[in-house]
Amino acid sequence: MKTITIASLILFQVFNILAQPTFDVIKTNKGDLMISPVQHATFVMTWNGKTIYVDPTGGADSFTKFKAPDFIFVTDIHGDHFDVKTLEAINASAATIIVPQAVADLMPSSLKPNLLVVGNLQRVKTKGLTVTAVPMYNLPETSDSRHPRGRGNGYVIKLGNKKVYISGDTEDIVEMRKLKGIDAAFVCMNLPYTMDINQAASAVLDFKPEIVYPYHYRGQNGLSDVGKFKELVNGDNFKVDVKLLKWY
Repeated sequence: MKTITIASLILFQVFNILAQPTFDVIKTNKGDLMISPVQHATFVMTWNGKTIYVDPTGGADSFTKFKAPDFIFVTDIHGDHFDVKTLEAINASAATIIVPQAVADLMPSSLKPNLLVVGNLQRVKTKGLTVTAVPMYNLPETSDSRHPRGRGNGYVIKLGNKKVYISGDTEDIVEMRKLKGIDAAFVCMNLPYTMDINQAASAVLDFKPEIVYPYHYRGQNGLSDVGKFKELVNGDNFKVDVKLLKWY
């Protein structure tokens, strides 16, 4: 009986993974915002005639179904966020590439003319987007931290009347917990690099986005239990719409 139960649980988990949607749509006052996961921390947003790549990795073949980017956001220097080979392979000639200074320092010379460098807490307007760079870092703050404060950026992007938050690699820092008016949030959860599902759920319950997308949830011990994350959030606040998309 126990064997059957375990087998049934495994099949249920596999079915849930296979059944996860490959895109989502959010209504804005300037048309639909389409969100398409690519892998791990990489995704594409299309809105108001603009195509936005976030942390593009995986080579040009990963983006064949998308138009060339108008904007590229890079959050940090690590290879699952900043992939020079992919940036050089995709057609980024017309893109504004929004990066922290640490990424700009490592960018190939061919792409440097496209860069818009933004520091933590800085706000910029560019080609119809309003972008605020949000800190992302590990706790406790130590000299050997994988993600020290000030090196990388999370981002809040205003798309029409909607605000989208991209956490980057962070723990449940005070700057995230104090966010206001977020319509959609991409929140990481993978130990030992960022935070666990309990920390992520606690932070989400503090800043209360309308929608939250668990992403970047592959860690040293496999995939985080995003189903349990959803239970933790909705057990306390059923109004937060936790959407599980296909990232892996």
